[in-house]
Amino acid sequence: MADTSNPLPSSASEEATVHIIYTQKPSDQDPDSFHISTLASVLGSEEAAKEAMLYSYKHAASGFSAKLTPEQVSQMSKLPGVLQVVPSRTFQLHSGTGKLHV
Repeated sequence: MADTSNPLPSSASEEATVHIIYTQKPSDQDPDSFHISTLASVLGSEEAAKEAMLYSYKHAASGFSAKLTPEQVSQMSKLPGVLQVVPSRTFQLHSGTGKLHV
């Protein structure tokens, strides 16, 4: 019988996947700084945020992509200024010319 007296913390047992986080456009700071500080509030430090962040969107929309666990997605969704958190998906084009990431 398996020992369940000391289960792993949820963040250690859940795999992080890429999500796109749409945010309000910051009015009082640089978008990159705003995206890092928003992510750091969930991950615990700016260093962890910089490691998890894959891309910062700041022209047509404001947001960023990052690797997050399901628990971190839940926390991120509740932050002020976060409009939506969606999983990143890859689609195979029928023409066979490549992949489309959204």
